[in-house]
Amino acid sequence: MSHRAAEPVELARLRGWLRAAKGRRTFAALARRADAGKLPVSVCTLRRALDGRLPTLRTVQAFARGAGADEEEGAQVWAAAAAAVRPEPVRKPAAYVPGRGITTQAGLAAAMEKVRAAAGGPSLRRLADSPEAAGRLSRSALHNALTDRRLPSEELLAGFAAACGAGEETARALLAARTRILAGPRPSLMYPCGVVEEAEARREQDAVVRHWIRDDDELDRYERQLRDEEEAEQRRAEAWVDDLTDDELDELQRARNAVGVGQSSLRAELAAYARAAGKPDG
Repeated sequence: MSHRAAEPVELARLRGWLRAAKGRRTFAALARRADAGKLPVSVCTLRRALDGRLPTLRTVQAFARGAGADEEEGAQVWAAAAAAVRPEPVRKPAAYVPGRGITTQAGLAAAMEKVRAAAGGPSLRRLADSPEAAGRLSRSALHNALTDRRLPSEELLAGFAAACGAGEETARALLAARTRILAGPRPSLMYPCGVVEEAEARREQDAVVRHWIRDDDELDRYERQLRDEEEAEQRRAEAWVDDLTDDELDELQRARNAVGVGQSSLRAELAAYARAAGKPDG
């Protein structure tokens, strides 16, 4: 046996307001007075306004004018009933899905900020404490990733997407961007000094940032993993430079000169870096 859905309270309140405004007047009398007030309405329309369905706003206004009631109050009661009977659909904002053009760490950080903005801009604390993140986030690691200080780990990206309420498509796009960054071009072999410069710049940047991180945020498991990965990469890059033979260095010098990168001596530049770093000249 089917049951009729319960009537919204607001619709019942509107019908009660109309009945109270009508009082002992007939529908015909209401129609005549509404017509005289330049808001013509039929008797049948006025009668239907009390049959349990939502009348139009114009009908309520005509009803109020024919009864000499407060039209503004009637419009407010009608608006509440209309909202209850025909609620506005909840429109969920479209999720941001990073594109395939992200190939740099800075681009990934910008994409993460867009994902965060699409989620309403939650704070780092809220993201880190989100049950959806399942303990995969820390505020310091999030800060480093969102400000382009560190390349986030896969676990951090997955937790970040979950905490932002992003779908699987967004999570996959973030992880794919990280993969593209890691598989990106290596430092130019025609300029080995750039490898040393990049490593030194990274160490200086970390030293500047490290002082403001509070003890309870410092060196969580994920941040240690990222730090160790970066330091290992720096050591590999510097070892490549240190292991260059004279023949290899001469070949790089010729290739560099051929493309017009510069005519300065790579051997002299590397010797200068070695002295600055306290290493013996090779």
